[in-house]
Amino acid sequence: MNIKRFLLHIFIITGIGFVVYSCANRAQGPTGGLKDETPPKVLKTSPKNGVLNFNKKQILIDFDEMVTVDNASENVIISPPQVKPPDVKSLGKRITVNFNQDLLDSTTYSINFGDAIVDLNEKNPLKNYLFSFSTGNEIDTLKISGTIINAEDLNPLQGVIVGIYKELDDSIFFQKSFLRIGKTDENGRFSIDNIKKGRYKIFALSDVNRDYFYQPGEGLATYDSIITPTFRIEQMQDTVWKDSATVDSIRTFMGTEFLPDDITMRYFKEDKKRQYYVKNERKDPFVFTLFFNAPQTELPQIKPLNFDWDKKYLLENNPTLDSLTYWITDSLVWNKDTLDMTMTYLKTDSVFNLVSTTDTISVIMRNAKIVTNNKSKKKQATEIKIPDFKFSNNVASVFELYNPIKIKFEAPLEDVDISKIHLSLKVDSIYKPITFDWKQQDSIKIAYTINYKWLTEETYQLKIDSAAFKSIYDRVSNKFVSDFKIRSLDEYSSVKMFLAVFNPNAYLQILDSKDVVLSTKKANEKGTLFEYLKPGDYYIRMFIDENDNGKWDTGDLMKHIQPENVYYFQKKLTLMANWEFEETWDYKQVPLLQQKPIELRKSNVKK
Repeated sequence: MNIKRFLLHIFIITGIGFVVYSCANRAQGPTGGLKDETPPKVLKTSPKNGVLNFNKKQILIDFDEMVTVDNASENVIISPPQVKPPDVKSLGKRITVNFNQDLLDSTTYSINFGDAIVDLNEKNPLKNYLFSFSTGNEIDTLKISGTIINAEDLNPLQGVIVGIYKELDDSIFFQKSFLRIGKTDENGRFSIDNIKKGRYKIFALSDVNRDYFYQPGEGLATYDSIITPTFRIEQMQDTVWKDSATVDSIRTFMGTEFLPDDITMRYFKEDKKRQYYVKNERKDPFVFTLFFNAPQTELPQIKPLNFDWDKKYLLENNPTLDSLTYWITDSLVWNKDTLDMTMTYLKTDSVFNLVSTTDTISVIMRNAKIVTNNKSKKKQATEIKIPDFKFSNNVASVFELYNPIKIKFEAPLEDVDISKIHLSLKVDSIYKPITFDWKQQDSIKIAYTINYKWLTEETYQLKIDSAAFKSIYDRVSNKFVSDFKIRSLDEYSSVKMFLAVFNPNAYLQILDSKDVVLSTKKANEKGTLFEYLKPGDYYIRMFIDENDNGKWDTGDLMKHIQPENVYYFQKKLTLMANWEFEETWDYKQVPLLQQKPIELRKSNVKK
């Protein structure tokens, strides 16, 4: 074999081996490796970060890998705020920022990317990347930071704009855009960077329309003190990790701490909503409901246009008068397909003042059941068929010791025959009649209660004969029978809370595991008792009722009133059956931001 043929054989054998190996590799699939958890790294910028006398409109930032900007319009914060936001785009390993308006002279600008910059493959964020520059001869370097929480439940708020003004009068909040801004993260934390030395007012804002100053109806937070940014040099420590669980070393160095860094602001929405008429509903011919956007202080004036209903209706309203139900008592009126009327009420104008307004509205009967006389070839008058008279109740097979029986009718009552309502106690398998209290709960005879002092572990029966109730539309009720047993005291638990420092304006609330209020009681100096709680997990919240109206109140910007203070008992209460727990609470001992139990704490996003 000559040398050429030998080399050819070697080449063929090597090629076959390579093909076989490659095929085997493909059969195995990718072997994988450690997941990339390293965020993108900035290689260079044009101009340099911190440049002075910048007079262009474009910034270039180059990275060591492919990157993208996640929702730039929401996550990238430019300060001072821009009326025409810059275009922030990514292409390959580069991010470009193009300004769409002229930059101010002798001003420090900061672009806070938050967590918006991520690598293209694994979406690892480059956290809180800040690019700063100045259009003048110096760059401002002071910074303030803090936390925004919801005033009512102390949850951190994400996505809230926080800004400062050089002017110290609160009225500036209504008049012009913030001087500099920051935005809260998922923990409610914010920072406002590159601030000039001076004194400032600080506000927080939901800023629905992105004009960077307050408009009535937007959520906000105020701070009573004037802010003076400063700094100090002190010894700091930086932890170097081998991996996510192992510390490699702790580095000590001298660093700069910017103050204040602990501003806490309580976010609220004023108890002011724009008032206007929303809609009407007429699900049945003889009743219609008017809906309004906000609570009213007085009833609207209704003037019929194509009907007469003087003293021919009953009005059912909720306590805030924003839902008004009219029960028509005259068949000549309810047989009309359309009821035309004018309505005069107080409506909010463009500057949030209530002014008298008159609207013309038509209440149309939709999907009503109609019975027509088909025997005549001529068109006959239609007769409205009113639905059967029904009522609802809260009776259950196992009934709570503290509950009355609640009965609600689908229309107002004309008459009730108490002799046809029977409440009985089961004694030795025989039901014996007992005397009860029948009590009307409203003004138009729709809601009633049956009150009795129940005995634990006893069985009762509620029996209502047919025709016991007659509506104003001459419909009568059907019979009803239900047996129920009162829960044993051994199945309940209770909590008694003592305040270490008693406050006569305090109200305590017991909450479930979803932060929902189950019961509210005014604080008692000898301990506030919550009884008849089922076994499970509970929490305690308290508010200080400064205006003594029995409820928690939000703030008022114009009156310089902060929301009423709210506190959380730091521990979860796990209650067991037939136990009474007693706790003493010093509600000022734990800092406000640490009070809410971790199980209840959640970030709320404000858009």
